[in-house]
Amino acid sequence: MPTLTDGRKTGKSTKRVRLLIIAISLLLCFKGFGQSRTDFEPKFKKSKKTTHKIKKGQEYTFGYLEVLENRKDPNSRTIEIPIYLFKSRSNNPQKDPIIYTVGGPGFTTMPTAQYMNYYKYLDDRDFILVEQRGNYYAKPHLDCPEWSRAVYESNQPTFDLSTIDKLFERATKACKERLEKMGIDLNGYNTNEIAGDINDLVNVLGIEEYNLLTISYSTKIAQVLMRDYPDKIRSVVMDSPLPLEVNYDEESVQNLLESVNKLLSDCESDTSCNSTYPSIKKRFSEYLKEKTEKPLMVEVENPKTGQTETFYLKGKDLITVFTSQSTGSVPNVPFEINKLLNDDLTSIKEQLSKLFQEPSGGAGIGMRLSVWCAEENPFNSTEKIASETNKYPEVKGLSPAVFDKEICQIWSVQKVAEIENQPVRSDIPVLFISGEYDYETPSIWAKSMTTNFTNSYHLIFKGWKHTPTTNWGDQCAMELANKFFNNPEEKPNADCFEQIGGAEFKTE
Repeated sequence: MPTLTDGRKTGKSTKRVRLLIIAISLLLCFKGFGQSRTDFEPKFKKSKKTTHKIKKGQEYTFGYLEVLENRKDPNSRTIEIPIYLFKSRSNNPQKDPIIYTVGGPGFTTMPTAQYMNYYKYLDDRDFILVEQRGNYYAKPHLDCPEWSRAVYESNQPTFDLSTIDKLFERATKACKERLEKMGIDLNGYNTNEIAGDINDLVNVLGIEEYNLLTISYSTKIAQVLMRDYPDKIRSVVMDSPLPLEVNYDEESVQNLLESVNKLLSDCESDTSCNSTYPSIKKRFSEYLKEKTEKPLMVEVENPKTGQTETFYLKGKDLITVFTSQSTGSVPNVPFEINKLLNDDLTSIKEQLSKLFQEPSGGAGIGMRLSVWCAEENPFNSTEKIASETNKYPEVKGLSPAVFDKEICQIWSVQKVAEIENQPVRSDIPVLFISGEYDYETPSIWAKSMTTNFTNSYHLIFKGWKHTPTTNWGDQCAMELANKFFNNPEEKPNADCFEQIGGAEFKTE
């Protein structure tokens, strides 16, 4: 029985979609890397061959930053990290560039290079894209096709769920052994090393002062840079921040349900929405509880065989009627829930049909494993995880853990120091940006961070979800981030932000 849940990985069927989401659909891109050395100095090497085609008229330089794989090992080999240096559109640009790297861990920054004409930041200053080590276009790339294959197998309706733990344990072991045979030191792939890469880049390029733009996981990179390499940082934007001190796995189910309840409460407070979907919060909660006890049977045609396959979905699977929606589709959530309550399964069937797609190359999975098993899993409370898994009757069995403890034991990377689970304090100007319905990095996390970041501002985008600065349907968050970079001593404001009144729920 496959699951639809995009929230967590563990707990029999529930682990499937967590795995599916983190198995990024990209292909293998490994071309080798440098040799061992003890007298190494980081360097930037220009390259005419880029990762993506850049639109005409945009000036840029592309190349690779060569750094040590493991800075704790004086005999470490070197690795190469792709970098784009985009020139500002201004004839008189500011001297402090913006350095940008995306979330994850395990996601690639490089595809962003294709869309520089949409980025407002280039109106005022240069913009630098940094790939995180171990990701798709880096050399080496920590892909795990074995993991993706396990995701695919576990998503098939005939899969024996009693063997799911062993399936992923075997996949983890196979991936680890293959990467290590390639000479990869898995202990070299973590947030501290990525922060070191950015610091090396700044020094190699001779940058005297710079700004940081980070989203989701990469806000942890920003915090480490502010703590360990603060001297050249002028200002920081953290979009959907993940505090170092938060134990993500212990809170994720609670955060998910609170976001769902917040959205449905807002629907009930809206006259039109409440009239169209009366008592929707209570009815949805009861529906999820009911299906947890008596799973919903859904029949879907397998597009590869033409045969009908049968799925049995519980509350932890059906919660994707919320999690699968982006900021742009938030207004549709009550509508989609109402369809489900009225036994209209068209949207559910569309999601299930995707489970028959062939497995991806497992891009970035190894990087995600190395980061999570070194920085998150060691600080988790086993008792808390177990309690949260069965605490909520609507989604009983939905584990908050991204990876099982057993998986991390197989991956066996070194635990980071205790300081990596402690709050960072700084007076560097920071803008925190949150989405009101963000269950992955809730706004309460950013609010808590303002105490330790004494020169900070916090903007909450009503009706939005995760990473507002990447909302291409409404670039208000990007506009405000750019205003902040231009004047980090003031809280940015714009008419677009004042006009955001929350979600206008679909009622027809």
